[in-house]
Amino acid sequence: MVSISVRGIDKTRQINDWTIKSDGSGGFSLTCHFPSGKSFPSPLGDCEVVPTREVKGQLLRKKGSSVVSAVEKAVIYGEKYAVVQYSSSAASYVFKMDSIELVTPTDMKDESTFRYFHSVATARVDHAASTDKEIAQNVLRQLDALPPCADTALHAYCKGHNGRQEQAGNFIFPFGINESQLAAVERAFASQISLIEGPPGTGKTQTILNIIANLLLRGKNVAVVSNNNAAVGNVCEKLGKSGLDYLVATLGSKSNREAFFANPAPKPSAEPDAAPSMERIQGVLQQLKRYLHTRNAVAQLQIEIAELEVERRYLLQWQQENAVQVLALDKYKLSPQKSADLMAYLTHLAGRHVRLKDRIELLFNFRIVRTKPFDNWEKRKSVFYGLQLHYYDKALLERKTLLAAHQETLRLGNYQALLDELTSVSMNYLKQHLHQHVPDSEPFDAKSYKRQFDGFVKRYPIISSSTHSIVNSLASGALLDYVIIDEASQQDIIPGILALGCAKNLIIVGDRKQLAHIPAQLGLPAPKDFYDCDKYSLLDSCIGVFDGSIPVTLLKEHYRCHPRIIQFCNQQFYDNQLVPMTQDLGEKPLSLLVTAKGNHTRKNTNLRELDSLLAMLEGEGECAWTGEDGRGFIAPFRAQATLSGTLLPADFVKDTVHKFQGRECDEIVFSTVLDKKRVPQERLDFVDDPRMVNVAVSRARNRFTLVTGDDVFTANNGHIAALVRYIEYYAEQGQLHRAPVISAFDLLYKEYDQSLERLNARLRPNDSSFKSEQIVAQLLRETLAQDAYRSVMFHTQIELIQLVSVANEVLTAQELALMKNKASCDFVLYFKVGKKPLGVIEVDGGSHDEPEQAERDALKNSILQKCNIPLLRLRTIESHIEEKLAAALAQWTSSVHDENRELSPV
Repeated sequence: MVSISVRGIDKTRQINDWTIKSDGSGGFSLTCHFPSGKSFPSPLGDCEVVPTREVKGQLLRKKGSSVVSAVEKAVIYGEKYAVVQYSSSAASYVFKMDSIELVTPTDMKDESTFRYFHSVATARVDHAASTDKEIAQNVLRQLDALPPCADTALHAYCKGHNGRQEQAGNFIFPFGINESQLAAVERAFASQISLIEGPPGTGKTQTILNIIANLLLRGKNVAVVSNNNAAVGNVCEKLGKSGLDYLVATLGSKSNREAFFANPAPKPSAEPDAAPSMERIQGVLQQLKRYLHTRNAVAQLQIEIAELEVERRYLLQWQQENAVQVLALDKYKLSPQKSADLMAYLTHLAGRHVRLKDRIELLFNFRIVRTKPFDNWEKRKSVFYGLQLHYYDKALLERKTLLAAHQETLRLGNYQALLDELTSVSMNYLKQHLHQHVPDSEPFDAKSYKRQFDGFVKRYPIISSSTHSIVNSLASGALLDYVIIDEASQQDIIPGILALGCAKNLIIVGDRKQLAHIPAQLGLPAPKDFYDCDKYSLLDSCIGVFDGSIPVTLLKEHYRCHPRIIQFCNQQFYDNQLVPMTQDLGEKPLSLLVTAKGNHTRKNTNLRELDSLLAMLEGEGECAWTGEDGRGFIAPFRAQATLSGTLLPADFVKDTVHKFQGRECDEIVFSTVLDKKRVPQERLDFVDDPRMVNVAVSRARNRFTLVTGDDVFTANNGHIAALVRYIEYYAEQGQLHRAPVISAFDLLYKEYDQSLERLNARLRPNDSSFKSEQIVAQLLRETLAQDAYRSVMFHTQIELIQLVSVANEVLTAQELALMKNKASCDFVLYFKVGKKPLGVIEVDGGSHDEPEQAERDALKNSILQKCNIPLLRLRTIESHIEEKLAAALAQWTSSVHDENRELSPV
C-alpha cells in the first residue's frame, strides 16, 4: 500500500491516482487525481510518499533499450516513480518504474581477471612503438568504457560461468543448410556462449548468415566482428547479394563510420514476395532433416570408394610386378570382414600342417569343406594374396551398392528440391518480416546516431566492426543482444574482450587447427592459465576457461578443395571428421617438386626452389595461367614471397602463409624454403607447424604443389614429411618432379646429384683453394675449348691494380684505396693475341651477403664499369651456370668488333 501526504495532510483515501513529473523549472511536482476528475499539483518537496527509498550506484536501462547508464542515485516513490540523477550529470529525471530497470553493477572490474586484462592493455601502451601507441591507447580507453553489467558475455567469461537460454523455437535457413550447420544454429540459441569450429571451406560464413537471419526474426541485434576486416567484409558482401545490406551499419574506425553515413543503403520500398507460413517452413525443414545425414553418407561413401580403388590399384601393381599367383575365391562367398578374418587365420596357421581342429575352424567359421588349397605354405600364400584382392572387390561392391541405395533415397525424397524450397521460403519469410518490422530510414549521421542509438539499432540491427573499434562504434553503455566473433583463432584476447563487454551473448567462430595470432610477450602473470594473453588466442582461451561447459559444433561438410587435397588435412589434422562434398572427376590435383640436394637457403630465401618451379611450369606449358580463380605462391617467410615477385609470372599472388589465411586460389604452390644444412630445429618446427601446413594446403581449390628440399623434413617425421608421403602415394607419376634444376655449384655440398659426378672428377685442386672457383675454372676450360672461343684465355686472382690504372681520374678515393689494398678479380678473360682484357668473372659465396663484403663488391663493380670492363657475378646459390657463362662470352666477344662501343656489365 502507498500513502500520500501533501503539506502534512494525508490524501491517500481522497485520491484515486497520483503522478510525478517535471515542473519545467528543474524541479518535480506530485499531482493528486480525485474521483471528481480534478487534479492538484504540489511541489514534490511538500509531499511525502510512503514507501520511499533511495538507491545509489545502480545502472539504469530503459525497457527495450540497448543502453545502460550509471546512476549516482535514484529516489523511488511508492515503487511507481523514480527520480534519477545520472553519474554524468547534476540534473535529475523522473521515470515510471515500469518503463525502466535498475540493475546492480557487477564488481567484475575490481576482480583479478579484469585487472590483469587492464594491466596488459596498459603495458601494451607503454611498450608500443610510436606508430602503434595510438592503437594501444584506443583499446585501453575502450576497455575502461565497458559497462559493468552482470549479463554481459565478458562477465560470463571472467567468471568462467556459461548461462543457458530457453528453447528458441522455430528456425529458418535462408542461406542453405547441412547437417552440422543445422546443429550449429540450434546450439547457438541454447547457450549464452557457444563455439562453432569451422575448418577451411566448411561454410562458416553461411552458418553465420543463418544465425543472423534467425536473430533478425526474433527482433535481436548483433555485431559481427573480427580482427580481420576481410572476414567481416565477406559476411557483409553475402548479405548484400541477398538484398539485406540495408540492415548493416558498417562502423568500426572513424573513416568507416563516415563512409557509411555518407552513403547508407536505403530500405527497399517494394513489397517482398508473399511469405509462406511458418508451419510450411517447419514442415519442409522436418522433411529435409531426414535426408541430411544420408547426403553426408553419400559423400563419405564416395571418399571410401576412391580410397579403396587406389589401394586395390597398388595391390594389383605389386602382384603383377612380383608375378604373384592369385587363387580365385568367389565360390566361398566371403564378406570383406570374413576375408580379413581368414587372412588372419592363415597367418596364424603359418607353415604348419592342417589339423582336425583347423578343419573344424575352416568349416564352421568360413564354410570351407575342402582344405586341399590350404595344405601347404605355398598354396596358402596363393590363397592369402587372392583374399587380399577379394577383400577389395567385395568391399568396393558393398559400398557401391550402398551408395546407389542412398542416392536413390535422395532422388525419391526430392532432397535437392526440398533444400531449394527451404532456402527460398525461408528468405521470403525473412524479407516479409523485415519489411513489416524494420522502420523506415531516419536521418542518422555520424555525430548524432549514438544519441538515438535505440532507434539506430532498430533500423540497422547488424553492426560490422573490427574488434579494435567495436566500443567506439556504439553509444556509451550500449549492450547488444549478440556478438559474433569470426576468425577467433587469430583474435588476441585483448582487444577481443571488448566485443564480449558490449554484448549479452557470444558466438565464437574459428578453427583451432589454423594459424593463431602472434601475441606480444609481456610476461605479466595471469590469474589463471587460460586467461594468459601471451599464450592463447581468444578462441583457445574460451575453450580452456569454460572447460566443456559451452556447446562446440564442428562444421564437417567441406565444399572448397578437391577431395584429394582436403583429405590430407582431414587425415592429418581433423581425425577424418570432415566430409568432402566436392567431386573427384579424375583431375591431377597434387604435385610434388623436390629440389636438388644442397645448401640453397639464404636469409629465409631459396632461389633454387623458385628456379625449379619455373622449370616445372615451363615443362608443363603452364607459364600462362588460364584458371578463373587464379593461383598463389605462398611461403613461411616474407623474404621468399618477396623474392618470388621478381621471378614468377605476374598472375601469381605471392604472400606468406599467415597473410593468405582466409583466402583461396584455384592453384597453390607452397615453398618450404629450408634445406637441412645447419638449420636450427626451431626453424624446422616453425615451417613444419601443423597449423602452418594445414593452412597452406587448404588454400588450394583444385591443385596443390609442394616445393621442398630433398629429405629436408624427413628426420622431423612431422607434417611436411607426411605431406610428401601423401602426395607420393596419391599423385600420378607425371606429377612427381625431382631436381628439375641442377647447378654446377651443387658440388660444393656433401650431397649432390649423381649427374654431377663427371664434372666433380675433372676438377683441379690447383686452380684454387675454393671449390666454387675450381668449378668455374673447369666450366671455363670446357667452354673455351669450343671453336668460337679458341682465341680467349683466362687467368685467376688478378689484382685490380694490374687490370686498371690508378691514374684513372674518374676513380674515387675509396675505389683507389680498394685497389691499393690488393683487391683482386677471381677470373679475368683475355684474348690470347694482344692480351686485351675481355671481361671479369666473380664467384660470390655466402659471405657476399654480409654488409662489409657487399660494400667491397659495390666498389669493385664501380671500378670495372668506369673502365668499361664487363663483369659477370655468379652466386653459388644460382643455377644455369654454364648458360650464363656462354651468354656472357657470346656478348663480350661480339662487342669487340666495335672498339668505340661502351661495354655494359652483364
